[in-house]
Amino acid sequence: FTIEVERSLRVLDGAVAVFCAVGGVEPQSETVWSQADRYGVPRLAFINKMDRVGADHEAVVDQIRDRLGAKPVLMQLPLGAEESFRGMVDLLTRRARVFDDDSLGATFVDTDVPVDMVEAVDRARERLIEAVAETDDELLDRYLDGRDIPTADLAAAIRRATLGLELTPVFLGSAFKNKGIQLLLDAVIAYLPSPADRPPVKGLDPAGNEVFRSADDQEPTSALAFKIVNDPYSGRLTWLRVYSGRLRSGDALINSTTGSRQRAGRLLKMHADKRVEVESAGPGEIVAAVGLKATTTGDTLCAPKDPIVLESLHVPDPVIAMSVIPASKDDRDRLSESLSRLSAEDPTFRVAADPETGQTIISGMGELHLEIIADRLAREFRVDAQFGRPEVAYREAVTRPVEAEGRYVRQSGGRGQYGHVKIALEPATAGTGILFEDRTVGGVVPKEYVTAVRRGIAEACQRGILAGYPLVDLKVTLIDGSHHQVDSSDRAFAIAGSMAVQEGARRAGMRLLEPVMKVNVTLPVDFVGDVVGDLGARRGRVTDMNTRGQIQIVKALVPLSEMFGYATTLRSQTQGRATFTMELSGYEALPQGLAAEVIESRRRDSPGKAAAVARAA
Repeated sequence: FTIEVERSLRVLDGAVAVFCAVGGVEPQSETVWSQADRYGVPRLAFINKMDRVGADHEAVVDQIRDRLGAKPVLMQLPLGAEESFRGMVDLLTRRARVFDDDSLGATFVDTDVPVDMVEAVDRARERLIEAVAETDDELLDRYLDGRDIPTADLAAAIRRATLGLELTPVFLGSAFKNKGIQLLLDAVIAYLPSPADRPPVKGLDPAGNEVFRSADDQEPTSALAFKIVNDPYSGRLTWLRVYSGRLRSGDALINSTTGSRQRAGRLLKMHADKRVEVESAGPGEIVAAVGLKATTTGDTLCAPKDPIVLESLHVPDPVIAMSVIPASKDDRDRLSESLSRLSAEDPTFRVAADPETGQTIISGMGELHLEIIADRLAREFRVDAQFGRPEVAYREAVTRPVEAEGRYVRQSGGRGQYGHVKIALEPATAGTGILFEDRTVGGVVPKEYVTAVRRGIAEACQRGILAGYPLVDLKVTLIDGSHHQVDSSDRAFAIAGSMAVQEGARRAGMRLLEPVMKVNVTLPVDFVGDVVGDLGARRGRVTDMNTRGQIQIVKALVPLSEMFGYATTLRSQTQGRATFTMELSGYEALPQGLAAEVIESRRRDSPGKAAAVARAA
């Protein structure tokens, strides 16, 4: 479900991070926090469940500081603890708010600080002022001189520091009983940004130059599509965040990502299951548009005369795949349409056809992801299908630098084909994909054919060399070549580039890479030995262990191929009392013995690739 958080943080200007007063910073909290860091989203922290037994807001603040690398500042102190929690003291105004239990937070009284808390409030307020003063030179001078700082000035400085990602204000409460929610909503208005507070959004024009759009009605229209939903009543809904200009119902737009012309039909303001039709939407507003058939997640919609391509979403690559076989011809037709709709909704879910077997292959972020897809196919779309065994999405990489040559020459009576390139291959930094550089001089490979060479190299890398998996983390440099005035063509140079990278990769010492997952297991301390032993048997490496009362948190790096069926195993080991989360950490080399098994398996499953795999091996 990472993509749901990803797309939300991409289009929102501020966020509230909610933490449990007992559980503190959970593993998933760390993941979401790093996603917010990636997009530079200012945020507040809300420590919830202050009325639970074991609530400890100070421990949670320490965890926010230590585990998330943030600078939390406590804005309130609690009145009472655990079951006797009845409200909070605002450190800015030195006023206490006491809630009535019977009304579920609907009624409350603002009073002076209780006498027994005056010293604690003064100390906490001093720490707050000190933390804020470190972010503001003028405030720091007043603080060091011992001068009084007005509440309004302090609040303004907190807002500036929050928008600048220098501080994270922390609030307390109990959402279930509506205690503190009013003050949190006030804080959203006081400290989180409006669209006008955010810097102008950056994008690229058709020439590749940086252009900016500010949150102004008079600017050219630009909006980002961040979510697609197939609604049973309205059909396909495209959720849009408007960044500049004013988007009106019926406007002619251009999808600058694909170049296609679009027309926005009806515009709907969405709120849970309620929707209100609106005539227009301005900067900062989020609406759903009806009728945008050729727009997908991450596309930019803009005014035709002023095109701009905004930064898209970060969409992680799938790490697991399996085949889908429909039970009948009718199911086959429904399956194709259903998978198309699901992939439009979820960009981390991919659908492809295996060219060797003709099977439909679906890919996703994990075993649970594909299980949910299978359940939706049966439940929502009434598709009867069989699913193959999940397969890990391995990758291939070279181990040492080499030079290689590709020469494609064909002569058959008429015009021939001639392409000749010489390339250098070397391993690249993990996660960089395929890098290409042209270092030819003197026009040995004309500029118009360099793009074709690059395309041929990319296609060969996508097909794979060793076992048919994509080749990654590779730098390819075009260093020499030759051409023929008459016979050279794009096709000839694309084939020559493909031949060169295949030849070079075979001589560069190939290896298989496997996806390795960050696994976080939360379990009672009584079962730690069994769980850690099981992770070790799965080729896992424990990276961290810490204890919270009677709960142990084990963090480990485990190959994805060893994690199939882990949920069932963990439940049986811990009497159903443990939970775990899993996300991709990166790719690491697969041990040689296991790599040989994978290659042999691919050879059996794809006979058409057997000869190429044998040559590579």
